[in-house]
Amino acid sequence: MAISVFDLFSIGIGPSSSHTVGPMRAAAMFAALLKKDGLLAQTTAVQAELFGSLGATGHGHGTPKAVLLGLEGNEPHTVDAAQADLDVERIRGTGRIRLLGAEIGPAHEIDFDVSNQLVLHRRRSLPHHANGMILFAYDADGVPLLEKTYYSLGGGFVVDEDAVGADRIKLDDTVLAHPFRTGDELLRLSRETGLSISALMLENEKSWRTEEEIRAGLLEIWRVMEACVSRGLGREGILPGGLKVRRRAAAVARGLRSEGDPAGRAMEWVTLYAMAVNEENAAGGRVVTAPTNGAAGIIPAVLKYYLDFVPGADEESIVRFLLAAGAIGMLFKENASISGAEVGCQGEVGAACSMAAGGLAEVLGGSPEQVENAAEIGMEHNLGLTCDPVGGLVQIPCIERNGMAAVKAVTAARMALRGDGRHHVSLDKVIKTMKETGADMKVKYKETARGGLAVNVIEC
Repeated sequence: MAISVFDLFSIGIGPSSSHTVGPMRAAAMFAALLKKDGLLAQTTAVQAELFGSLGATGHGHGTPKAVLLGLEGNEPHTVDAAQADLDVERIRGTGRIRLLGAEIGPAHEIDFDVSNQLVLHRRRSLPHHANGMILFAYDADGVPLLEKTYYSLGGGFVVDEDAVGADRIKLDDTVLAHPFRTGDELLRLSRETGLSISALMLENEKSWRTEEEIRAGLLEIWRVMEACVSRGLGREGILPGGLKVRRRAAAVARGLRSEGDPAGRAMEWVTLYAMAVNEENAAGGRVVTAPTNGAAGIIPAVLKYYLDFVPGADEESIVRFLLAAGAIGMLFKENASISGAEVGCQGEVGAACSMAAGGLAEVLGGSPEQVENAAEIGMEHNLGLTCDPVGGLVQIPCIERNGMAAVKAVTAARMALRGDGRHHVSLDKVIKTMKETGADMKVKYKETARGGLAVNVIEC
């Protein structure tokens, strides 16, 4: 199986890659399949049912909105974030939905009662993953035309039931120049080829794209990340969802600027960058899954810290940072999980912290062994982290948690660079431990909003 860095860093909207981006993709896939199979014109009714974590926390994570937008043919990377809420209001208000209406050409408009045809099962799950959904289409006589089950695996990855027995993500049999599945294999290949981790990743990415396309694509990913930081630092107000969480990034940024000496407050800035992104994510803004939306602030914050506070940073460094971080992310996706519903927040914030630490160590001149060590430190000190969003919203503790993890990532990279790369716990072992810890974790601590802070903080 081959995973591209562009699978891990994808442009979408908040607040959740597994609960917003994935379901939108699944619903769009379903509508497109109706068209492909010649069933669209016959379809007079559709129904969507959400299970497991999608059902339990879907309202707080924007899942119903995502499904409606997906059925209308919207894709996460192109959907108009400013128009999205208006489109959902139209569907709810008119009781009509335009299947594939976001595509060029005439839409197929049918009746759709959101309260009855979009069902969230809060206590029922599907067998293969905590984030499951089933979509149905019927003709005018109520005869079923199509039924598909999809699983949203985290980071926006989606599979249908046909892929469940084969693997955890959609198989890609692309032949890579330097294939690896473990951290040990990655280090061995680096030693054999003499390539840095980012250079080795670049060679692999050439199996899909030219070098110019890779660089342009990664710089575009960074442009979206940086724009998200800037928006977050400039916007104030109350985040949606009912918790009345106040945006803090803009006010804190003003305070830091007035105090001067930015270099002396670098860690406060890196915390703030991460919080700015996750405030934008909580508001449903455009973000980059890195590797998920719930952890979207960590990698941009650490990369912006590098660009702002480390002399000599340039565009080439951005490309190398994201390639190295992507290599680390692939190890988590291949050998464990990046889904909070499957392994808790250690799979989201923990993995992002590890990726950011590895990326920073790479651009600071670390050897492959030091990069692997930085990534290991970043994950090791997030083991056991639960996913317990208050009110099912990606706000408390998620926004602050991104800020804390960004600082951890910088610290992990700096610690690794002070050593020679030798250490007792390998990245492979810590990934294995994270997976086992997630398997042992009670379901109520895995993005169901039925444990931890989610039940000990009174919603008011």
